Amino acid sequence: MGHLEVKYLKSPKEKALYLQHLIKDLEALDLMLERDMIEKAPIRIGAEQEFCLATKRFFPNNNSVEVLADINDDHFTTEIGKYNLEINSDPLILQGDCFDQLYQQLHRLIEKAEKAAQKNDSKVILTGILPTLRLKHIGEDYMTDRPRYHVLNESLKSSRRENFHIHIMGVDELNLVHDSVMLEACNTSFQTHLQINPDEFVEKYNWAQAISGPVLACCTNSPVLFGRELWAETRIALFTQSIDTRKNSFIHNEKQSRVGFGAHWEEGTVSDIFKDHISRFRSLLSTGDYEDSIEKVENDEIPKLKSLQMHNGTVYKWNRVCYGVGGGKPHLRIECRYIPSGPTLKDEIANMVFWVGLMLGQPDDLKEVHKKMDFRDIKHNFLKAARDGIENQFIWKNKVISAKELILNELLPMAKQGLEKRGIDANDITEYLGIIERRIKTHTGSQWIVSNYRNLLKTKTNFEALQNLTAYMYKHQFGPETIDSWPVFDPNANLKIDESRIVKHNMNTKILLVDQNDSLELVANIMKWKKIHHMPVINKNKQLAGLLTWTDVIKLSDKELNLRVKDVMTKNLITISQEAPLEEAKALMQKHKINCLPVVRERELLGILTTNDL
Repeated sequence: MGHLEVKYLKSPKEKALYLQHLIKDLEALDLMLERDMIEKAPIRIGAEQEFCLATKRFFPNNNSVEVLADINDDHFTTEIGKYNLEINSDPLILQGDCFDQLYQQLHRLIEKAEKAAQKNDSKVILTGILPTLRLKHIGEDYMTDRPRYHVLNESLKSSRRENFHIHIMGVDELNLVHDSVMLEACNTSFQTHLQINPDEFVEKYNWAQAISGPVLACCTNSPVLFGRELWAETRIALFTQSIDTRKNSFIHNEKQSRVGFGAHWEEGTVSDIFKDHISRFRSLLSTGDYEDSIEKVENDEIPKLKSLQMHNGTVYKWNRVCYGVGGGKPHLRIECRYIPSGPTLKDEIANMVFWVGLMLGQPDDLKEVHKKMDFRDIKHNFLKAARDGIENQFIWKNKVISAKELILNELLPMAKQGLEKRGIDANDITEYLGIIERRIKTHTGSQWIVSNYRNLLKTKTNFEALQNLTAYMYKHQFGPETIDSWPVFDPNANLKIDESRIVKHNMNTKILLVDQNDSLELVANIMKWKKIHHMPVINKNKQLAGLLTWTDVIKLSDKELNLRVKDVMTKNLITISQEAPLEEAKALMQKHKINCLPVVRERELLGILTTNDL
């Protein structure tokens, strides 16, 4: 869990004090490594389960604080968005039926969350990105009212001194300029933790990097954002661009994003990884609660390394290095952050079992992997997995191989062997690795979402399709079947969705726009070619300026066609909000005897609603 009580480092005095303790923490960590103070056994696992809260109509709900209060359990904490919460599991020793124990605990906690959510007219949904998210849900009024999030937002904005620019190209394209870090709230993950022996930490960290592409490829689950079909795991691109302070790097022409995969194999000790992060990324936050960590080590006490942990909490590597203290003993672990939430708890545990199995099953011929594989190949594998999921080829051992072939023929047997050597329950190995194998042979979460989304768009509007998709996911996420057996479902299936409709359900967003100074003859022909009866007109500021109808056009003489659009268009328009009830729009059109309502936010045109749409 992150610290909720933090402050922004503003004055030079505050920064100097924090930096002094940060450097002391690094020196203390080095001392602990030298004196063999960090726990080597037993090895433990843990997980962070993020989830979304949705309304009865499957739209994001902004009541996480109220739901959290009704849950009343220390395993739960807030996230940056008011429609997200997180569960932190208890650590478990990596042995026997530990994965089944983890499943049972998370299942109980999710059921507890669902009961509290229902009490607050909400639903719990496990998904990497909630399909029904809209641009309004990334405004600061949807940010959880906790100091950590507002301070982080202000510090990142101050550091950048400009807005966040988001550009993701998939089947569709997202091009967005945003003024806060709330885009982070779109992402929900299933973050897995594995304790690592300090003597082999860097070797294991490099191995975790090497396997990231194949692991991500088989668990992608986030292909749709704001109604656009983007990457197989859109979270990777979105999170990378939504928290970015690259202006702060000391290393010329090697500026890394604060969220990222890394740029090279790691060397030395775990301390060197932390030192590299501190060199590249300036400190943003502090708890103001300091300790003399070196003095504690000298007195045979265990420091919490508070300043180091605070800095590490603002560096979002997809494989993150973590220091912690549990049961009075310090330990090191790797946090795998790229695995998405959902679509079922069983699928999530299967993803974790596969990852942990690979971490344990590293073969002898791939020890010192940094000498045997090119880091740029490994990074490229990860990015290809994020873009295309299981439908791509990797470079593995310097050869090109399909993702499916690599996982089925090499990595699944490797994971199985690693788990068996560790003494993991044979039934758990068979069950969870079997889920991965079936998924590779059928479809992943992102493939299922894309297939159903495209199928729904044949008969439904974009907004309806996203709502139906989310409703189906909710209905089946706690059932016995994992994603590999979910079908392309009937668009007319009864999903028990609240049928009260708003304008956004029916409005048409795929519209052509013309400028008010365009040639009337050209626009008339466009309307004829495209069989368009209503043409919205915008001004130089891209704001709605008027509306041209086919009825207006057919009345024009040949001479009048030489005019500009603004000379003929209707300027005094009746408009409506996309949030308005559909019945209100229908009544408005009947009252004013019109066949088209422009849908606007302030003067920005979002779409049109016509009698045909109704």
